[in-house]
Amino acid sequence: MWIRSAVLPCLFFSLLPVGAVAAQSETVKAAMQAFVDNRDVAGLVTVVGNKQGVVDVQVLGMADLENRIPMRRDSIFRIASMTKPITALAVMQLVEQGKVKVDDPVENYLPEFKGQLLTASKEGDAVTLKKPPRPVAVKDLLTHTSGLPNYPAGLADVYQKRNRTLSETTIAISQLPLTFEPGSRWSYCNPGIDTLGRIVEVVSGMTYDSYLARNIFEPLGMFDTTPYPSAEQLKRLAVTYGKESDKLVARPGGVLDYATVAKHPVPAGGLFSTGDDLAKLYQCLLNGGTLNGRRIIGEKTLADMTTIHTGDLKAGFVDGSGWGYGFGIVKEARGVTEHLSPGSFGHGGAYGTQVWLDPTKGVYTILLLQRVGLPNSDGSAMRKALHAAAAALAK
Repeated sequence: MWIRSAVLPCLFFSLLPVGAVAAQSETVKAAMQAFVDNRDVAGLVTVVGNKQGVVDVQVLGMADLENRIPMRRDSIFRIASMTKPITALAVMQLVEQGKVKVDDPVENYLPEFKGQLLTASKEGDAVTLKKPPRPVAVKDLLTHTSGLPNYPAGLADVYQKRNRTLSETTIAISQLPLTFEPGSRWSYCNPGIDTLGRIVEVVSGMTYDSYLARNIFEPLGMFDTTPYPSAEQLKRLAVTYGKESDKLVARPGGVLDYATVAKHPVPAGGLFSTGDDLAKLYQCLLNGGTLNGRRIIGEKTLADMTTIHTGDLKAGFVDGSGWGYGFGIVKEARGVTEHLSPGSFGHGGAYGTQVWLDPTKGVYTILLLQRVGLPNSDGSAMRKALHAAAAALAK
């Protein structure tokens, strides 16, 4: 006997026997329910898919504790840095079209970067600058090896206020000196990913959000994924919590009228999305870049994106990691990644969200929650528990 998955019924089908699905589903549910019961999170949504489609969805706990609003299947989450691979995907689409080359200097596309200098030394209030051995290349932005600094104090709150345009923040960062020689180190860099978003705008002639909608979200049917959620979508937004004295405390941080006020899409971490939407994207990637006959990215390009390009540099937030174009990649499976195969790729987010795809086992896992203050979302116990519980669903 076989069952059809309730997830996205027009798209995905489960080919596992009913008993096998039920048993593994209970394993995933029990593993995730423990974190809700222990009040580590208010609620969460998980999705597990394999080559046949989505095979398990869990919707647990509350989206809003204070108002007793249960978590929903279509609850909206701030996916934060899980945005980064999507920005990289947009850039690599332009690479496929011959409009961008990863080895090109960024200044070829954004002239404001011409003549950018490198900090040679600092002594007290004195800073010595010099010309870097080479300018920052597009591939340096994709791999977090650019040496670009963080935003200066006057722009430090741009992600919260969204009160500057992507053009403005990119010009500002281009006028600051590099912190190290391009390609010599790995250092996680939000302004670098935002710069990629600006390249998408300049090369395509479209705004960043319009480009993503037309070339990724609409073809895949990801209609709840956007940097500018509507009023209706914000009603489904899960509340963000911190933990104080073993109690979850709401940390809303203010909710903008994104559709009319926000100017900055935050290519480094500004997207809102749902479990079902992200399942469509990662099913597409598991399929080699296609979903329902629509090709989003070529197989060779996807393979290039998910190849380690950081060599022997220490990269990533957990041991055994390397970095591709926009994705963290498992170099050695150990610790939190012990249930993943080498070559697995994905990304986490500041609010504890995670997505990982294991091409060897043919499975992807999506973890959505809204919790600040986790010691390291990439190394979270929730991530490890989901990988372990989902392992049998890869078969």
